[in-house]
Amino acid sequence: MGHHHHHQHGHGNSHGAFDAGRAFAYATALNVTYVIVEASFGFYTGSLLLIADAGHNFSDVLALLLAWGANLLAQRRPTARRTYGARRATILVSVFSSLLLVLAMGAIAWEASIRLVHPVAVDARTVVVVAGIGAVINAVSALMFVAGKGRDLNVRAAYLHMAADAAVSVGVVLAAAAILVTGWLWLDPVISLVITVVILFGTWSLLSDSINLAMDAVPPHIDAGDVSEYLGGVPGVASVHDLHIWALSTTETALTAHLVDPEGRIDDRELCEIVTSLRDRYEIGHATLQVWRDESLCDNAPRCREDS
Repeated sequence: MGHHHHHQHGHGNSHGAFDAGRAFAYATALNVTYVIVEASFGFYTGSLLLIADAGHNFSDVLALLLAWGANLLAQRRPTARRTYGARRATILVSVFSSLLLVLAMGAIAWEASIRLVHPVAVDARTVVVVAGIGAVINAVSALMFVAGKGRDLNVRAAYLHMAADAAVSVGVVLAAAAILVTGWLWLDPVISLVITVVILFGTWSLLSDSINLAMDAVPPHIDAGDVSEYLGGVPGVASVHDLHIWALSTTETALTAHLVDPEGRIDDRELCEIVTSLRDRYEIGHATLQVWRDESLCDNAPRCREDS
């Protein structure tokens, strides 16, 4: 029994105005400088609050460096062993980065709970100035990633790290200012706990999406049912089998599918049009389609390979 196989590969990336490498470079430079300044003032004034916040900011600098490194790895050419290159590094780093953010928030919550029981006096004026500068730097850093956070989980993780830092710094400023006015030391840990809870809620979806992509789930912006319906509606396609959609990286998506075409209507030109539509409609840049004439062979592909 004869059968024919047609393969069409589509490789495409959408490049916008957002430059991830430049954003990571600038944000890292700004935050490394700030961590050094904040830690120095913390030790100089004896402010545990500033030292702890500098430690938290340093964890975010590490996350930025990892994300930057993953972004560079994703641009490396494929090899005979790693046929997709190192694109998946961006997904692995997004998982690690979201976990690091959860751990950082946990450390802040732990420190805040201790200070609720044992309040610590701080040099509130110095804290207001230094934390205020930090809030501005982190807000500027977060804005650098706004344009790219919609489709790239790695960039979204960096954005959340910077936004979280900005929120924590604003909380530190408010707490220190309130302590200056009222002398209530418990305001510092209470505000820190509130901010931590808000940030953890925002981080959960990032962690969930990152883990799903690491396990080859369909990217959240793609409706697999809609893709299947589109392929099934192509003239000549009687049915769709073995449809798989997964993320190659935090920005690239791949698809494989078997299309049953009993009448042989789908030629190379039609395959090219399907691949182009998958890229334009669903942002699937790597599509591999196999066309079967005999549906029974498609249903029994292992037996087909044994017989051939």
